[in-house]
Amino acid sequence: MQASRIGRWSRRAALGLLVLVVLAALGAWLFLRASLAQLDGTRRVAGLDGSVSIARDALGVPLISGASRNDVAYATGFVHAQERYFQMDLLRRVAAGELAELFGERALAADKSHRLHRFRARAEAALATMPAADKLLLRRYVDGVNAGLQGLAARPFEYALSGAAPRPWAMADSLLVIWAMYFDLQGAQEGRELARGWLAQNSDAAQRDFLTPHGSLWDVPLDAAAPAGAESAAELAAESATIPARAPAWWGRPLPAAPAGGVGAARLAQAAAPTLASADFVDAVGSNNWALAGSRTRDGAALVADDMHLGIQLPNTWYRAALQFPDAQGRPRRVVGVTLPGAPVVVVGSNGHVAWGYTNSYADHLDLIALEGEAARPGQLRTRAGWETPRTWQETILVKGAPAQTLAVRETSLGPLREALGQTYAIQWSAHAPQAANLNARRLELVDTLEQALALAPTLGIPAQNLVAGDAEGNIGWTIAGPLPRRAGDAGRAGFPLALDEPAGEWRGWLAPAEYPRVVNPAGGQLYTANSRQLAGAGAALLGDGGFDLGARARQVRDDLSALGPRADAAGVYAVGLDDRALFMAGWRERAVAALDAAAVAGKPQRAEALRLLNSSWSGRASVDSVGYRIARDYLFALYDIVFEGANAELARLDPKANMGAASRRWPVLLARLLDERPAGWLPPAYASWQQLQLAALDRVIARLGQDGRPLAEASWGERNRASSAHPFSSLLPAQLRWLAVPPDMLAGDSHMPRVAGPAFGQSERLTVAPGREEQGLFSMPGGQSGHPLSPYFLAGHADWVAGRALPLLPGAAAHTLTLTR
Repeated sequence: MQASRIGRWSRRAALGLLVLVVLAALGAWLFLRASLAQLDGTRRVAGLDGSVSIARDALGVPLISGASRNDVAYATGFVHAQERYFQMDLLRRVAAGELAELFGERALAADKSHRLHRFRARAEAALATMPAADKLLLRRYVDGVNAGLQGLAARPFEYALSGAAPRPWAMADSLLVIWAMYFDLQGAQEGRELARGWLAQNSDAAQRDFLTPHGSLWDVPLDAAAPAGAESAAELAAESATIPARAPAWWGRPLPAAPAGGVGAARLAQAAAPTLASADFVDAVGSNNWALAGSRTRDGAALVADDMHLGIQLPNTWYRAALQFPDAQGRPRRVVGVTLPGAPVVVVGSNGHVAWGYTNSYADHLDLIALEGEAARPGQLRTRAGWETPRTWQETILVKGAPAQTLAVRETSLGPLREALGQTYAIQWSAHAPQAANLNARRLELVDTLEQALALAPTLGIPAQNLVAGDAEGNIGWTIAGPLPRRAGDAGRAGFPLALDEPAGEWRGWLAPAEYPRVVNPAGGQLYTANSRQLAGAGAALLGDGGFDLGARARQVRDDLSALGPRADAAGVYAVGLDDRALFMAGWRERAVAALDAAAVAGKPQRAEALRLLNSSWSGRASVDSVGYRIARDYLFALYDIVFEGANAELARLDPKANMGAASRRWPVLLARLLDERPAGWLPPAYASWQQLQLAALDRVIARLGQDGRPLAEASWGERNRASSAHPFSSLLPAQLRWLAVPPDMLAGDSHMPRVAGPAFGQSERLTVAPGREEQGLFSMPGGQSGHPLSPYFLAGHADWVAGRALPLLPGAAAHTLTLTR
């Protein structure tokens, strides 16, 4: 009887527990649903000029139509907040150095690094001088953002997970979103300068010049473009320098031994050079854009394509939208493309008359200027303005779960100060310019001709970008968009920390629009950029080299465009971005095969298997099933580790982004030349021959790929190149509840080819459009419109992006319509 009663109680307790679990799950589900965006209905809004329609298609892409541009800005802010508010919050916090308020002490290092630039104060100063019309547009956008946030039935779920409350949006925050992109696109330049400064201190002049060449044989400058397959004199001259007799002492030096009780070699390796597992850090350079003139297209309009390479996560960087409104003359305008949540303008797209796209320019936008003091002038530093007492700002950093911290920021007329390499440096950066962030990009919505777009580009308050544009009449052009310093000396002489009296480091204001280099309607009818050297002529002296890629992608894009012939269409132009042919890596495969000669594989079954796979599992592409591609690529990066790992361990102590790959992205070209010419003075001392060095690299690859007894034949490129797009909070949830991440996708493509793809970095969008023919435009991106995991638009379009399928650029038929009325 007693046992029966206990059994009944146990069953009741279990049933009660199950009910509680179900109720808790239901409560969580209802809470999550309460923070979903409103898709249908009508909302009354004070201050509108007329009604605004937000019509979303089956993918959640909105066509926002209003009676005025300001009304459309309000509605854009509303949808951004309802679907992406936490993303917006992160962007402003990244720029302002305010992440620790959400994430605690683990974000302190990033906050201190970013707070050094005091971008929140700079944003407030920029607002004070903003034109009245732009300020009104921004005010309406901000009103829409805060209305969208308040219109949610529950706060965005990320704030429930973090225990924080969302802070309202302010006008300065939209400018901070632009400054967040400065960190994303130019934030590695400081580490690059420090790496090159260390190199200069630890190499003689000839060694330094050899290790940091101004170009490579892969370069295809726009002002010296040769026909496909040919080489220009400028290209050939890029690598003609004599190899110095001897390498610097650090060349090929292994990682330092672990000090007693100190950090082990494995930890040093992880903190320093990228290993085979993290080689993408060195290769994370990207963006392609290109254009064909009307003389090369079927219908006479220019075709413009753009794929910006950024970190891949959920939600995606970009939010798709089409904006429709009357211009000042009452004529209807429609602008379609991608927006950046937090800002009211279309970043890349087409306005019916002109289409445009960006890639990061990698011009030299940042200098480290060495400043010195004197004992007779305590507390002062000599600058170009004379002796200065640096101004000190006390920056308070709020830290979740810990006391606030105060950071003293010292600043001179040349910029904020930091200590490195035994020296005090001023950080002179274009991001500090008064015009570094503005809303001039909205004026691209209204340009009617290519000439108008090119004239406007220099005034844009964005990180300096390669702008490629085309118009409905078939004209195409390239220039730089964003601020460029007017240097007293050749920008090509910069790129290393500079003494105060070096002319290259003296900025005499900013280049005027008429001084910007341009290439317009070139004879071949095509333009392209891919982060490599844009110019070989006089214009190059205005830009400098802030970390150019080595040029292989640009060359492959150029040749793909040439192969399209005279009557290209949008599908053909779009397909250029999906080219995953391994033209660059083919040479490295050939070197690996040559190293694995009969003597090298004799009695070495693993080497023999690697050789077999290099031959039998090589498709000529970075295809997911290719083992040969993976071995060849990892062999290249194993060589990088061998020759640079000791130096990179030193550099890691200077700055997280300082490494020899950052010092020169042309390092694979240097290694290729050394392996092919085999100078005795550059053979690392631990190796008896260049073949032995190569075999050591291949043995590293074999050991890594075959760890845990896995057959080498299973180590395909797709097994390595898996992209697992994830929300920043996905790691906070138990594994069985990680619905904030996409199961890993095997991706074709890699760096040094048009189809850039990596585990956490790749094509954040693919767009091709002819202005005036937007209905034929094509688009895809890795994530959906919404940042909410319960939204049908969270992953809409993701599978198409993985497969390389193009979707229509314009929104389709309305599946949901929300109307805002007065």
